Order: sequence, then structure tokens, then C-alpha cells
Amino acid sequence: MMHEVARRRGRPGLDLATVLERSVELFIEQGFDGTSMEDLARHLGITKSAIYHHVASKDALLGLALDRALSGLEEAAFEVRAAQLSPGARLELLVRRSVSVLVERLPYVTLLLRVHGNSDIERAALARRRQIDRLAGGLVQEAVASGELRADTDPALTARLLFGMVNSVTEWLQPNNALTADGLADVIVALALDGLRA
Repeated sequence: MMHEVARRRGRPGLDLATVLERSVELFIEQGFDGTSMEDLARHLGITKSAIYHHVASKDALLGLALDRALSGLEEAAFEVRAAQLSPGARLELLVRRSVSVLVERLPYVTLLLRVHGNSDIERAALARRRQIDRLAGGLVQEAVASGELRADTDPALTARLLFGMVNSVTEWLQPNNALTADGLADVIVALALDGLRA
């Protein structure tokens, strides 16, 4: 323990959570590919070696950030899969939980929605995201089959449009916005699902 304290003596007072949070701010502002380790060090007000004290690379920072978004969305999907509800109610629950994760982890979800598969880390993140997209499409299909949603809807397209609406919130919602996740989810459910229900 003493060795650990001695090794860290003289390092700046930024912990990994702060380094990650502030790095994500810059990735969103400049784009991940357009941000160098030097840019990050300048933005954080520390040296590059101080960043390497926490992570092995810029890609490792990206991986941590994307995992923060995806783990929340995957937890929401797990909750929805386990819920003993009708398909339509489970779809609504997925919308509500997705909005909650988006509001709670706004910068991380924003970054997730901006990756394009330019690296192994990005491709792995997109593969994880596609699993959640498949769950959403399956729920729409089940809700159409059960008569809870209109029969003239294309399930895959409906799921894309519905969660496109949810994801678009990242483009305008500001941190510390007065809107609560529940209030925002109420509006999305009213606009989208109530308009689709049979």
C-alpha cells in the first residue's frame, strides 16, 4: 500500500473517472479521430504521461467510454427481456429505460452514437448495439402480432424510427436540463407509441 502511495506522489489530482469524463467531452467536440493524446493532455491540463498512468492508449479511453454507454443500455435490455409483460408494454419499458440511460449517461451515449466502426473497439461496440436494436425490432414485431400495435407497420422500420427519436435527444439535450428522464420518456411514448397503438 505504501508503495502505491509513493508511486502516485507528484501526479496530478485527476482520477480515472475525471480523465474519462473530460476526454469524452473533447471526443464529442473534435471527433475521436481528430483528437490526439496531446490535445487530450492540453484539455485535461496534465501531461500525456499522466494520462498513460490511467490508460494504455486513446483507444482504451474510447473503449471505457463506449462500455459506460453500452453497459447501461444492456442492463435496460436485460430488464426488458426479464419483464413479465406484454410485448407492447415491454417495448414501452425499453423506450423508457433507454431514455433513462441516455439522460443519466448523456455524453457517453452521444459518443456511442457517433462511432462508425473505424477500429476494432468501435466495431465491437456497434455489434453490442446491434443486439439491442434486434431486441427492439423483435418487440415491435411481437407487439404487431399480438394486436397491440397497428398491423400496417413495418417492424424493423418502426423500431429504427422509434429509437431514432430516442437517440436524437443526444443532439439537443443539455446536461442538467430541467427535463427529467421520466418526463422526456412520457412525451416520446405519447408521440410515438400512442400514435401506433391499435
